[in-house]
Amino acid sequence: MTTVRIIGAPTDYGANRRGVDMGPSAIRYAGLADQLAGAGVETVDAGDLAVPRAEERDPDAEAPRDGKAKFLRETADVCRRLGDEVGGTLAAGEVPLALGGDHSIAIGSLVGSARDAEIGAVWFDAHADLNTPATTPSGNVHGMPLAAALGLGEFAGSDWANAPGLNPENVALVGLRSVDDAEVEVIRDRGFAAYTMSDIDERGITDVTEEAMAEASAGVDGVHVSLDLDWLDPKEAPGVGTPVRGGVTYREAHSAMEVVAESDAVRSMELVEVNPTLDQHNETAELATELAASAFGKRVL
Repeated sequence: MTTVRIIGAPTDYGANRRGVDMGPSAIRYAGLADQLAGAGVETVDAGDLAVPRAEERDPDAEAPRDGKAKFLRETADVCRRLGDEVGGTLAAGEVPLALGGDHSIAIGSLVGSARDAEIGAVWFDAHADLNTPATTPSGNVHGMPLAAALGLGEFAGSDWANAPGLNPENVALVGLRSVDDAEVEVIRDRGFAAYTMSDIDERGITDVTEEAMAEASAGVDGVHVSLDLDWLDPKEAPGVGTPVRGGVTYREAHSAMEVVAESDAVRSMELVEVNPTLDQHNETAELATELAASAFGKRVL
């Protein structure tokens, strides 16, 4: 039986709206362990990393050499510790499931997952998260985790942020609909497999996700699955900090996660950007638990 270790990373350092640090608690309260048990998965809850409140910290205490990145020192500290937790979980033969917090925690997840392996990554997100301190319009690190892990721009040579085992040719982004010009240039220059909502409309979610998983898993030891709840349409997942209209539906999201499970390639996963202060009756957190269960094999029949 697969054992999933749940690791909470209650950060809001990378976001522009407070409250997302309560995401891990909301997801647990929504029944994550029960949903995973329904998928035939055993769970171990490692609790939450200790994360100081953003209000107690100076967002500009450790500025990057170029550009802007808020709470970079604090983000680095959390991601180092999360990377150790993820790496240790894999070494123990368990599958790490990180709960955000904002999407900046993906830096730690990727570093830990790639520590002793070659990995791919599938990014289920409205956004590409390929900004750097020099290209970001906001300075919010939740828009930078994939760039950081790949060592782009100002992140080049950063020991806490870079995941050398993450192969750029095994990166796939699914469901894009809000991408900055600088990110478009990176996607084109690097040749990442990138699928917009138009691709999903034309081809269907199953076909797109199957191709993305095939791209991500080719020739590597496993795939990191990053699920940002703003990937879904805000009507389905209202409790997110950066909602973008026109996302996937409830059923499309489940279908995609079922394809993820069928690939048998998942090495690590995270659920991020659930903000209960913006939610309605905790429905976004509940949806996160359901999608995690689908990703680990839960089916109707």
